[in-house]
Amino acid sequence: QVQLAESGGGLVHPGDSLRLSCSASGRAFNAYGVGWFRQAPGKEREFVATIHYNGGEKNYADSVKGRFTISRDNAKNTVYLQMNSLQPDDTAVYYCGARAFSLSNDAADYRIWGQGTQVTVSS
Repeated sequence: QVQLAESGGGLVHPGDSLRLSCSASGRAFNAYGVGWFRQAPGKEREFVATIHYNGGEKNYADSVKGRFTISRDNAKNTVYLQMNSLQPDDTAVYYCGARAFSLSNDAADYRIWGQGTQVTVSS
């Protein structure tokens, strides 16, 4: 069973950048599709980005398209979320999830989750 741990969150100003990491332990991480989701206080968990197990296909939420980039390094068992031009609306706890092989925009498709990392964008 793969276990996930997010890192890289923090407090930044509008317009700044952050890179989140989703590090996996366990076997065969390169057989898992990974999704990034976020949850702001009082709101439901929402899709941010997802990547196929081999990195060949990616999808993004419209709200982050052109600002965020998802990538993976299977040799390091890590998926990254590069976030540029951050805005206060991006403030949330960011979670990564894993599922067998394919990517998905739906949080219900993921059975493995990390504990989350807080991103706060404030002036």
